[in-house]
Amino acid sequence: MNKPVIFGTITKKIWKVRKMKRIGKFIAKRKISIVLMALLLLIPSAIGFIATKVNYDILSYLPDSLETVAGQDIMVDEFGMGAFSMVVVDGMEKKDVVALEEKIEAIDHVEKVLWYDDFVGIDVPVSMIPGAVADALFQGDSTMMIALFDQTTSAETTMEAIEEMRTQVGQQCFISGMSGIVTDIKNLAMKEIPGYVMVASLLSLLVLILTTDSFAVPFLFLTSIGLAVAYNMGSNLFLGDVSYITQALVAVLQLGVTTDYSIFLLHSYEECRPRYENRDDAMAEAISETFISVIGSSLTTIAGFAALIFMTFALGENLGIVMIKGVIIGVVCCVTVLPAMVLLFEKQIMKFRHRSFFPDMGKLSDFIRKFHWVWILLFLIAFVPAYHGNNEVELYYNIDTGLPDDLDSAVANEKLKNTFDMSNVHILLMNSGNSAKDKANMIQEIEQVDGVDWALGIQSVLGGGIPESMIPQKLTSTLKSENYEMVFICSQYSSATAPCNAQIARINEIVKAYDDTAMVIGEAPLMKDLEDVTSVDLMTVNTLSILAIFLIVMVVFKSFSLPFILVTTIEFSIFVNMAFSYYRGISQAFVAPIVVGTIQLGATVDYAILMTNRYKDERLAGKSKKEAVEIAHKTSFHSIITSAFSLFASTIGVALYSNIDMIKSIVILLARGALISMAIVLFLLPSFFLVFDRLICFTTIGMRKCLKQQNVETGGGENEK
Repeated sequence: MNKPVIFGTITKKIWKVRKMKRIGKFIAKRKISIVLMALLLLIPSAIGFIATKVNYDILSYLPDSLETVAGQDIMVDEFGMGAFSMVVVDGMEKKDVVALEEKIEAIDHVEKVLWYDDFVGIDVPVSMIPGAVADALFQGDSTMMIALFDQTTSAETTMEAIEEMRTQVGQQCFISGMSGIVTDIKNLAMKEIPGYVMVASLLSLLVLILTTDSFAVPFLFLTSIGLAVAYNMGSNLFLGDVSYITQALVAVLQLGVTTDYSIFLLHSYEECRPRYENRDDAMAEAISETFISVIGSSLTTIAGFAALIFMTFALGENLGIVMIKGVIIGVVCCVTVLPAMVLLFEKQIMKFRHRSFFPDMGKLSDFIRKFHWVWILLFLIAFVPAYHGNNEVELYYNIDTGLPDDLDSAVANEKLKNTFDMSNVHILLMNSGNSAKDKANMIQEIEQVDGVDWALGIQSVLGGGIPESMIPQKLTSTLKSENYEMVFICSQYSSATAPCNAQIARINEIVKAYDDTAMVIGEAPLMKDLEDVTSVDLMTVNTLSILAIFLIVMVVFKSFSLPFILVTTIEFSIFVNMAFSYYRGISQAFVAPIVVGTIQLGATVDYAILMTNRYKDERLAGKSKKEAVEIAHKTSFHSIITSAFSLFASTIGVALYSNIDMIKSIVILLARGALISMAIVLFLLPSFFLVFDRLICFTTIGMRKCLKQQNVETGGGENEK
């Protein structure tokens, strides 16, 4: 019994079987044309893939309504700059630094470079300038410049400017900041993503070879799924851009969650083939059965991805839309391209048949059922610690966490921290019409906040007794516009940490007391908002995905109790998965539990649905509960293991290969989650059926007759045979 079959009753109401058979015959008879068309569609897919922009800045997916996001737009509109980098220069004479400053400033899309000579004349001794300026620009034999870019952090032009700066500044210079991090993530992702696809494909190929009975079949499956992935990625063009996380995961996830559809098509064809003289007719029947079943089976997976669309953090919408599209395209390819290829290469399939490598699981199945009270007891013991671990697992929000230490941005940020004791730079935007006294008092209070080294703005120079008319025009035009004035604030604290978030909150209190239109923006404030937004999203997405799956299961089985049992089974699997990280002291990327919770629920609840459907069928056929559970468990064992290992294979290789922790943490959880869901469904779910059989029969439409029949057979309540 294959997994997708359980949804046939729903979709038969939508699609007439005869109509699907006609479509199946059309596909079977035009197999060559369909394969040629599938290959030709790779051309527009390639064009769309190349033309789709990839966004490497996770923070850009924050909602526009946030003050920190609106502040970035103000910087572009008012100051003509959208990003900045701190450039640390070691052991260089002032005149050489001036030459380097001019060299950097000449690079396309570098709007301006601020340094010592923009505050005072280069001949003025450092000892004569205000302390805040001296501390900000000089430490030992090192000096720091601020490079301002005319576009946003993740703009292609900004990343190109960073690359050009790196080629020109030499080994004495270090370019830090978020734009450098985003540039390094781009370079790393572009190098690694082809490897993700290759590793996932090879491991999936191995699983398919072990679980199918022909060496040719896995290659046909991977070709069909590969075409579906190509069409999906090519059609992303209409979205405008996709996140690099979406780009990295789409092929891996699509491979992992749609392989089952291919397996079902082939099994259905093999069952239909002996009943028909003409193989095209057999395939038409198989296509009809596959489509009716698979289109329904995909509902749970789509429901999981659909929940992501409701995230306030737009990365969820980006990933959700692409993966929903991928599942739908996967279904279409499964009933068009794959049948055509199976018919064309049927001789090769038969020629390369091999004995099954899959061992007989009958004894293990008997063992699991025999000790069902043990699994119930283990569930009761483990539930509370698993739930606690799921809720308490540590999340990190700093997007450069886990990146290789030898990246240019990592080296530069470490240099900045060690030399200038600077981990972060916040930007204060305040009303330029505020009085000089209020500005000075505001900056003075900010400099007293824990972890703030200095605040650098026009007032920093005026504090040294220099009249405003004497300040260089370049400095005033850079830091002051018609409506706003800008101040750089140096923080010792790393982004997305409790001290840094407390510091930002305190600075906001100060600036709002003087100017309610003022705002604190930058990398760290954005990450603070990221934490606030995604913590709410986690609750929203989990609730929606559980509700959607609950309703689907309730409609499919016409039952009130079975949705509780199935959702509890998979949610417990998710708790165990996340708790594993908690009890091992492993922190996870903030997006991982959101994505994994919905995908693990949507993709692996099918394991439970498969077994439940067979259990229900056997009970309705007059079998006792023990017989029904025994048949359901043994017949679904192979399909569940194949499904789980397909998802595991497509993700574990990426986890071992990737150097981007944001991606690695997601795929590790997915790989582990597939195996945990498999184990818990195989061990715990049949135990639930045995314990709650009477409740299930009583609360499921059409199953109450099973209770009456059971009473007759057992003499009014005696134990079943």
